[in-house]
Amino acid sequence: MKIFLLEDDLMLSEIMVEHLEEYDYKVTALYNGVEAEELLFEEKFDLLLLDVNVPFLNGFELLKNLRDSGNNTPTIFITSMNTSSNVSEGFALGANDYLKKPFEMIELKARIENIKRQFNIDRLEAVKISENIFYDVSRYVLTNKKKETKLSKKEGEFLAYFLQHRAEVLSSDELMVNIWSYDTAPSSATLRTYIKALRKHLGEDAISTIRGVGYVFN
Repeated sequence: MKIFLLEDDLMLSEIMVEHLEEYDYKVTALYNGVEAEELLFEEKFDLLLLDVNVPFLNGFELLKNLRDSGNNTPTIFITSMNTSSNVSEGFALGANDYLKKPFEMIELKARIENIKRQFNIDRLEAVKISENIFYDVSRYVLTNKKKETKLSKKEGEFLAYFLQHRAEVLSSDELMVNIWSYDTAPSSATLRTYIKALRKHLGEDAISTIRGVGYVFN
């Protein structure tokens, strides 16, 4: 699960990141709203944790801009503001939950788990791709009419990302950022090789190429 954290209290941010990484969440943290907005328009996450009172662009304004752009990523506001009008404003802007400071890390985890259940995040243990094809994410195994095919780890991660974003147009840059780290990002030719491999397993129509834009998992 990929989590983005916007929190300008550096100590609290470090504590939260350390705690969340213990549960194998992949966390990216920033400290001001402008940098956060730039990143969130380029990269996708499964969950946003947004402090409200941060420099340059507050959490409310940031979420409004994201929702206006069509970004519907589940969002939890983290704030010391506790009036009913503040809470109402956050929900009106499209927040999914509120976490009031100070809070215990066990409460943070509980609220994240609740979001995961609501949005079926990380529930990809046995995914139905078509009438006859299923994918076991944990074992990287495709089953097609009872015939099992073991994918490589990278092929499996590639397919899992497509399954999390079915029917979305995914650019080459987005695939590279989310499946490979920056220092090991592949060439465009390598990316096409993985696309070709998945089509071989799933059928040519499984992944469509949108010329000049990216790919869509059908």
